[in-house]
Amino acid sequence: MTESLLSSRGQKELTDGADEHQVWEVSANQWDPETNPNGYVSLGIAENSLSHDELAEFLRNKSLIDPSAKAFTYQDGPAGSKPARNAIASFFNTYFHPIQQVRADNIIITNGASSAIEHCAWALCNSGEGILLGRPYYRAFLPDIQTRFGVKVVPVAFGEVDPCGLDCVARYEEALLRSNADGVKVRALLLCNPHNPLGRCYSKATIVQLMLLCQKYQMHLISDEIYALSVWENTVDKLEAPPTPFESALSIDTREIIDAALVHVLWGFSKDFGANGIRIGVMISQHNEPFLTACQTACIYSSPSSLAENAVVTILSDPNFLASYIRTNSERMSAAYTYAVQLLRRYDIDYIPGANAAFFLWINLGKRYLQVLGDSARGKSMDAFTNEIFQLLMKKKVYLVLGDAAGAEQPGWFRMVFTQPPRSVEEGLKRISEALNGE
Repeated sequence: MTESLLSSRGQKELTDGADEHQVWEVSANQWDPETNPNGYVSLGIAENSLSHDELAEFLRNKSLIDPSAKAFTYQDGPAGSKPARNAIASFFNTYFHPIQQVRADNIIITNGASSAIEHCAWALCNSGEGILLGRPYYRAFLPDIQTRFGVKVVPVAFGEVDPCGLDCVARYEEALLRSNADGVKVRALLLCNPHNPLGRCYSKATIVQLMLLCQKYQMHLISDEIYALSVWENTVDKLEAPPTPFESALSIDTREIIDAALVHVLWGFSKDFGANGIRIGVMISQHNEPFLTACQTACIYSSPSSLAENAVVTILSDPNFLASYIRTNSERMSAAYTYAVQLLRRYDIDYIPGANAAFFLWINLGKRYLQVLGDSARGKSMDAFTNEIFQLLMKKKVYLVLGDAAGAEQPGWFRMVFTQPPRSVEEGLKRISEALNGE
């Protein structure tokens, strides 16, 4: 089939989607010292495998089929079954500490958080309008927002300002005013809290100021909280102040801050439970029934599988397992971060310290690479710099997310996932060091 038989959209994705195809090639060919020694070591795909055994053991003897066979039908419609929405509401009321109890009718369930983000872009923005997104950002936010509905991402640069601190608010406002003046009306601000890829949480004070900004310009605040329970103790970095704990947008009393109809919270099962393959995403809007109703009309394209819903209901309905799993997973992430940091220091690779959430280290391979190149680095194009490093990594069959693809403001940065088995992290960093040293 020739390209001419595709729509203009399809032809565009042949080029724009090349990076996505590469990710799935890596995912399908992952290194194992015994079964696949020639595969890729993936420290780029956002997965947490540290507690897979516990989750598998818990579900192994559970029935995921409704004995009444209702699971074989459309059940309560494409926006999620009542049992699943009830279980998720209870889960949020326990772990997210909402100022107002979450009800089942505040919730839409999708087949993953990406679908939830796309629904927000579709329902809140017209084609050609924009959503503010702070840099660096989760790479897949771009296709989630832009690919199908013509909504634009408006990136926000921070320079020397802390992207998660109070001073970031002024930079969001500057980007908004500039975008509006350029003809791209900003309709929403997308916050990833905890942050991907920086692994930090926004303070309540910062969230409140961002809410005030959204109220001032009548923008929606979309708070993606998919790493909400992936918070852990940082025991290895020497910090002037302790890392900021996670606080949900749901836990903030919005009275006199923002019209609550402008606040929407997203979550998904993939990250906090290390189960990317169980495709469950969640949209919560407690004070905007028209928004939920509009999204429900599009949910036929994002309806979750009843088997996935039943797995989630089974897990979320067992308070003892939940508490044990979340605690154990947090402890393992803390230990995994410490191990990865120790290896980075051994290989003289810089990183941004202070993470206490999610799966990521934001690492500077550019600095190490320039040290190796010495005088031969003079005259090199900085635009091609990060990609040059990436190609060296791929030759060594180790995969990281390029900082350029994640909106990095400086070349040479990469996102590294540390929530993999220790042998994978060790092998991956060994290959990274060899790649940088030209071995």
